[in-house]
Amino acid sequence: MSSTRDNPLARFSAFVWGIGTFLLFVVGLAVIYLFSREDPVSLEDSAAAKRYETKAKVFATQDSAVGYKEIEAGKKVQVPPHDVFDLVGKQLASTKAAATKTVVPGSKTEADQAALLTVVDPAVVDKMDPKDGDPIDPAVMEAGKAQYILCAACHGQNGEGTPAGPAHAGSEWITGPRSNLIRIQLRGLTGPIHVKGELFSTIPMMTPQNLQTDEQIAHVLTYVRNSFGNKGSAVSPEQVKALRSEVGKPMLTEADLIKP
Repeated sequence: MSSTRDNPLARFSAFVWGIGTFLLFVVGLAVIYLFSREDPVSLEDSAAAKRYETKAKVFATQDSAVGYKEIEAGKKVQVPPHDVFDLVGKQLASTKAAATKTVVPGSKTEADQAALLTVVDPAVVDKMDPKDGDPIDPAVMEAGKAQYILCAACHGQNGEGTPAGPAHAGSEWITGPRSNLIRIQLRGLTGPIHVKGELFSTIPMMTPQNLQTDEQIAHVLTYVRNSFGNKGSAVSPEQVKALRSEVGKPMLTEADLIKP
């Protein structure tokens, strides 16, 4: 037996040399792996690559089938669909609309502008026809009922109210001054409000419905004033039109309304 086998120092040196050789081998493999591997491709990147490939094929097909061509000198050209925006869209996007400087006397535009500029006292609107007791057109009630579907989301299908809105049935605001309801439709309503002696302080604000026509607003208000046990005079389109100057003003609060 060799004397080195019994030498602890020799055995330890051989052990260290073996460990070192193994570590160098591992490091070498790691270096080879790091420099030879490809970056992983995510599913999203893979899908994007397919989309870009498809896009390129579509553009190539369009270019071959619908190439650039002048149809009418200085007026009309044919371009591939993907070039239309660069040719026309950017020009349209940068074009500013010309201000209307002339309004034809007696036109609907003149009447609409005059209505928006005319401030009318709500109390005057409440004195306009129709009066209490005047007959209500059944067609108006049917039209208002159809529109009430939107209101029912917050006020209940039968006007009973929900956590999102107080009841319409028996509400003093519904059968009170008509100008209140018209202004609420045109400006919206926010903040706490008392209904039938109960304070509603956590209900969401009501957004303006001023994009509706005068007739639509009049129909739905006439409906709620004469449904769910309520009884009140109809609301006319003329009353709504008289208060169109309210559009664009801040949302109403209970303090802004005429007490019923």
